[in-house]
Amino acid sequence: MALKETWREELSFDENGLLQVIVQDYESGEVLMLACMDEEAVEKTSQTGYAHYYDKKTGVTDTFGAVEGNTQKVMTAFVCDCGKALLLKVKPNGNTSADGKRFSRFQKQIKGDYKDIGSEMFGRLQRIVREYKANPEDGGYTSYLFAKGVDRIGKKVGEEAVEFVIASKNPEKEGVVCEAADLLYHVMVLLSARDVDISEVCAELCKRNR
Repeated sequence: MALKETWREELSFDENGLLQVIVQDYESGEVLMLACMDEEAVEKTSQTGYAHYYDKKTGVTDTFGAVEGNTQKVMTAFVCDCGKALLLKVKPNGNTSADGKRFSRFQKQIKGDYKDIGSEMFGRLQRIVREYKANPEDGGYTSYLFAKGVDRIGKKVGEEAVEFVIASKNPEKEGVVCEAADLLYHVMVLLSARDVDISEVCAELCKRNR
C-alpha cells in the first residue's frame, strides 16, 4: 500500500501534529479501532504496507501490535473530511482491540435491523467460520463439519442446493430465504475448508462482470 507522493499536501494534521484514523476490516466492514497517526506513522505505513500508529500515552510511533505479534496489512486507504482523517481498510492478524479481543463488538445498534447489514455479512460469516475451524467447539455443528472433512462438507452443499431448488418452486418466500441461507452457510464452510477467501470469489465475479 503506497500513498500518493503528495500525501503531505492532502492531509491536514491538527495542532498536535496528529491525524484521526478509522480502521475497518476490509472484508467484513467491521470497525476495528479508532487511532492516531503523526507524519512519521503515515510515512512508515506507506513504506511498509502495514499500519503504524502514534501512541498518545507513550509518544511513540510504531507498527500496530509490534510487541504482541499482531499486524494490520493495509489493503486500501481513503482521505476523509478534507484531509483531517484517514480511513484504512486492513487485513488483521491477531487481536485488534485494546482489551485483547480479536474483533471489536458494537455495543448497541441504534438504527436498522439485520436485513440492513448488507453484503458485509459474508465477511463476518467468514470470520466466524474461521474461528470455529481454528478453535473447534465440542458439540458445535461447524466444528463437526470441519472434523469430517471436505467430502462431508461438499455433500452437505449438494443436499442444501437441492433443497434450495425445491423451495424456489414453492410460492412461499420464507422457505426460499431459509434454504438459501443454509446453502450459503455451507458454501462458506467449504470455502474455508479449502482456504479460499470470499474476497477471491468476489474478485472472480468482478472479472466476469466486465
